[in-house]
Amino acid sequence: MKRENVDLARGLRYRMTDAERSLWRHLRGRHFESWKFRRQHQLSGYIVDFVCLAAGLVVELDGGQHLQDAKKDAVRTKALNALGYRVIRFWNDDVLIRTDVVLEEILAALKQAPLTPALSPLGRGRQARHVLRNSNEHAR
Repeated sequence: MKRENVDLARGLRYRMTDAERSLWRHLRGRHFESWKFRRQHQLSGYIVDFVCLAAGLVVELDGGQHLQDAKKDAVRTKALNALGYRVIRFWNDDVLIRTDVVLEEILAALKQAPLTPALSPLGRGRQARHVLRNSNEHAR
């Protein structure tokens, strides 16, 4: 993990939005049906809001800025899907106003089988990592 990404993730943990803070109270410490979540965790060059590694589930919270970033979000989701992660997104307002509904949807997603990582058409190894790295740089 690159040092600057570690520092960025750490900073994001300290500057969580109200919605992130609210959801984290439910997900932290295996309080949510004993599932372990991490917050502001790095996956393949992306820092995701929340991830349950055991279930292969990424939970992203979106504010108004994501209306303009829909293309970047789609590229990011596709890259995470290729790694075997299912990505679910919620608007910040939904987390703050309809918390129970959001938690029910997260629980339903946790109970689904994780995605199978897609193999690169180039196969495994250095070439596949190079392609993924370039797609990540393009998404930023």
